[in-house]
Amino acid sequence: MAGISTHVLDNHFGRPGAGMRIDFSAWRDGKWERIKSFVTNADGRTDAPVLPAEAAAVGQYELAFHVGAYYEGKPLPEAPFVDAVIPVRFAIFDPKQHYHVPLLCTPWGCSTYRGS
Repeated sequence: MAGISTHVLDNHFGRPGAGMRIDFSAWRDGKWERIKSFVTNADGRTDAPVLPAEAAAVGQYELAFHVGAYYEGKPLPEAPFVDAVIPVRFAIFDPKQHYHVPLLCTPWGCSTYRGS
């Protein structure tokens, strides 16, 4: 399987990050061009691949996770530190490989890695 996939884990509440908006962009002609937006499902994943295998190409990409809006209105013990859109930028260097880009988040921090 090639292409790009993602998922969100809400480490504060200990569950998938359901209902988070994610914008997917590619670096084209010297600027970020938004390709599409998703909202994560009940499992914290997108219903379709972010980028299907047949569309994968060498290049620079960005997943912008709307973490601030996701935590808005949720019961928190204090104001969030991460109250914004978190961009995760990465490169596809071999379009035959699969690129999985998860986000682990709380209202006070986040991390990512290249998953499988």
